[in-house]
Amino acid sequence: MIQIQDLNKTFLKDGLKIEALRGLNLQIENGDSLAIVGASGSGKSTLIHILGTLDRPTSGTVLFDGIDVFTWPEQRLAAFRNRKIGFVFQFHNLLPEFTALENTVMPALIQRMSKGEAKRRAEAILTEVGLGERMNHKPGELSGGEQQRVAIARALILEPELVLADEPTGNLDTETGKKIEEILVALNRTKRITLIVVTHNQSLAERMSHSIGLRDGRIDSRE
Repeated sequence: MIQIQDLNKTFLKDGLKIEALRGLNLQIENGDSLAIVGASGSGKSTLIHILGTLDRPTSGTVLFDGIDVFTWPEQRLAAFRNRKIGFVFQFHNLLPEFTALENTVMPALIQRMSKGEAKRRAEAILTEVGLGERMNHKPGELSGGEQQRVAIARALILEPELVLADEPTGNLDTETGKKIEEILVALNRTKRITLIVVTHNQSLAERMSHSIGLRDGRIDSRE
């Protein structure tokens, strides 16, 4: 379970203080799916970066199963992030010189998993997302939707408890976006992975078990 208590994040830009998040309180149960919606600049990406431990709050707490992970030193926090959290972004960030399979195994090899086990997991996940016949193709030989499926497979190879997806369908046409939507929803339901999605895609937001809106760094009660 994730508990967010009085979360604040402030940035300084050109000597001015910008309050990106202001007093957020939120609870997310294990296995839930949550959509975060709102206009550009509302704090969505800042929130998901903090939930992914890529950034630290200015004040307030974020508890994972009752533990404030931001009290940990950076090395321990990075180990937690790599083991427990998977990321899917709007732009897939695949390495163009490597195949879908090679891109997928990288997080596992970084964690010193054996090459055989990493390859077995990658092949299984790529097959699960419909790329069983395409895993030896490089990103330039794949469609945009196929590249995003590789990114999803890469996020799942270490079997994370939490997947954070920042506009996962934002760079795709409607039909391809629907396919990615189906994959994410199915993963949440079948594997009970906690799924948090930042999206402008109303169709995807409506398929999450919960949805919140952000406005000027606060939860918007009108959503």
